[in-house]
Amino acid sequence: MRYDVITLFPELISGYFEDSLIKRARKQGIISVELHQLRDYATDKHKQVDDSPYGGGSGMLLKPDVLGRAVEAVKEKSDIKPVVVYLSPQGKKFNNKLARELSKKERFILVCGRYEGVDQRFIDLYVDMEVSIGDYVLSGGELPAAVFIDAVSRFIPGVVGNEDSVSTDSFENDGLKYPQYTKPREFGGIEVPEVLLSGNHSKIEKWREHASKEVTKKKRKDLA
Repeated sequence: MRYDVITLFPELISGYFEDSLIKRARKQGIISVELHQLRDYATDKHKQVDDSPYGGGSGMLLKPDVLGRAVEAVKEKSDIKPVVVYLSPQGKKFNNKLARELSKKERFILVCGRYEGVDQRFIDLYVDMEVSIGDYVLSGGELPAAVFIDAVSRFIPGVVGNEDSVSTDSFENDGLKYPQYTKPREFGGIEVPEVLLSGNHSKIEKWREHASKEVTKKKRKDLA
């Protein structure tokens, strides 16, 4: 899987990809993450990437010509046809199911918005999918891009060391994950449930299934 991220602030997310699972997956060649500075594709001497909106209004918009040049140039960096994604609060709600579906693709170009957004013509001409990580507004698309890459990559074989852990994650079975415990056996006056110490895997599995349903009802009634 290859991810190309077009952003005005690559330093905001570069460090995230140099640690943990993503770092290991990049080192093993399972995924590739390349960051591209949007200003490199501005042609005027001031490297201007934004301008005021026609019709008035607050804020600035990223210019469609600069964004278009950036996408066209980044496309040429690989023979794999990309899915161009614009991270936007107006996009399709990102969730575990969508992340799993998208993990079957081979390449993404992720476009990070800034300011008041981007010129609509860029979206109409270049964007294959708009994606939102939630019903709130952030300063830019860099954090959503990192979330997108992390969540999608977890479904790519080899990224997560124990792939069974992915299949038991929250939302994988339309609910939340069961409560989990480790040593010490007693903490704060609370004992680890006896069934988890029994060694009876059948009973443990039944307990986890029931506990998953209970915690889902308690914490996320919309999923129960």
